[in-house]
This record gives sequence, C-alpha cells and structure tokens, in this order.
Amino acid sequence: MTWFWLSLIALLFWSGADTFSKLGCRDAGDKYGYLKMVTAVGTVMGLHACFEIFVNKVDISLSVILTYLPVSLFYISSMALGYLALRYIELSISSPICNASGAIVAVVCLATGGLDEGITGWAKIVVLGAVFLVCAGVIGLGIVDFTEDDEARAERQKASNYRYAKSWIAILIPILYCLLDAAGTYADSVILETLDENSANCAYELTFFLAGLLSFVYVKLIRKQSYLPKAEGWKYAGALCETAGQFAYVFALADSEHVVFTVPIISAYCAASVLWSRLFLKEKLSPKHYLCVGLIVLGIVVLGVFDI
Repeated sequence: MTWFWLSLIALLFWSGADTFSKLGCRDAGDKYGYLKMVTAVGTVMGLHACFEIFVNKVDISLSVILTYLPVSLFYISSMALGYLALRYIELSISSPICNASGAIVAVVCLATGGLDEGITGWAKIVVLGAVFLVCAGVIGLGIVDFTEDDEARAERQKASNYRYAKSWIAILIPILYCLLDAAGTYADSVILETLDENSANCAYELTFFLAGLLSFVYVKLIRKQSYLPKAEGWKYAGALCETAGQFAYVFALADSEHVVFTVPIISAYCAASVLWSRLFLKEKLSPKHYLCVGLIVLGIVVLGVFDI
C-alpha cells in the first residue's frame, strides 16, 4: 500500500502548494508578487537539484540542460502565469482550469494519432467524454464568472476579504497556463525518449533556479521592490510543497503495477485545492461555479485513469 500513501502525500503537498502560493500572491498591491514566487520556487528547486547531483550522483551536463530547455521553458512560463492569475481570480476557479491541460494533451494525441494504442473502442469514447466535460467546465466557468451579478459577487466574496473584478483576463490567464503546460507535457513525452528522467528533472530544476535568479535581479535590483517577510514565507511554503509533491509523485509512479490507481488519485489534487480554499481562504463560489468545477475535476480524474 506504499503507492497509496505516496499518492495521497503528493495530492496533499500539491494542493498545499496551490493554497500557500495563493496566500503569497493574492495581494493586488504587490505588482511583482508572481515573479517573487518564481524566485522562491527556483531557490528550492535549485537546492533540490544540488542534492540530487552531489548526493545521489545524478548525471547532468550542459547538453542535457539545452536538450530539455524547451520543455523547461514551457513549464516555467506556465507556472509564472499561474502565479499571476492568483492575483485576479479565486484559487477555487484557477486551479481546476490550470489542471485541465491533460484534456488538451488528449486532444493533441487524438489528432496526431499519439494516443495509447490500448485506448480504443469504448475507452476512446470515455476519453472523449472526459475531454468534453473538462472543456464544458472551463467554458462554463468563464460564462458564469463573467455574467455574475456584481452584488452577488461582492456578497459571496465578503468572507475572504478579497474582491475580484469581473474580467475576461481573470479566466484567460489560467487558460494560457493550461495551454503552455499542455505543450510542455506533450514535448516532455517526446524528449524523454532520449533523456534519463532524473537528469531531465535536474535540468528542469536548474533552469527554474536560473529563472528565479533572473526574477530576483529584475524585481530587487532593477525595479527596486521590497520583499515583505510575511508574504515571502507563504511563497517559500508553497515552493517546498511543490518540490515535496513532485518527489512523492515520482516514487508513487515507480510502482508500475499500481499506476492505474495512483494517477487518478493525484490528478484530483485540484479538488483538494478547492476544499482548502473554501476552508482556509474563505472563498465561496456560487452553485453554478461549483457545478462547472465539478465537471472539470471529474474529467481530469477520468483522464488520469488513462494516464493522459
């Protein structure tokens, strides 16, 4: 049952990363909060990469870093956009949309003939149905959020003490995250055919460290922005959870006999994010919002069953 507990640990840490990142990035007055978050994640990932390289003796070279660079850039840019989105929209809405990237990958695989050969007949119909659920949920969230009455919006946001204006950009940023993450996932599946997974992961973490360093130079030295200890604490808590979740995820998937169970469990972490946002961030959505979120989560879990 080790795979089960590792799956739950990955789910809890990644949903925790969402929650802590929201706490660190939601201040609308902190214009560069999302870049500070990139610095936090880059710092933690850089330290983890050093541990892997010098302690676990993972092989890494400039050639590996450059080969994996396109994937790293897709992932890093998507995460930066995800952190930016947290300033404009509730975590309860952004997390399910961001995690809908599996549906995009499924569409690309179907279009290019890259879908697993074992997914045929009724299984392919189920995959298509899951893609439809995710797309319907994302589109529905956009419509519901944009057409919501201003007074009703203000009333349900009262408990969280944060106000989010009605704007298409609030939905557009998580969708851009979703597209970039999907592109990274698809490129990942191609490039990893020629690279060792541990080396590729270290290459990604080192590239993230460089992105974090550049973000720090821009924010602190060029834009002369200050770092608030309270907000930075939440950011680094999110960064630690992000890295710990990735660590548990890798070991959970190492048990190849139970992948069909581990992936759906971990795929549902955005549902946990919605729960934490309701309990700890006091975010409250309308029934229509929750219906759309439910459609997305259901579609993601179904896609997770097929490891897409």
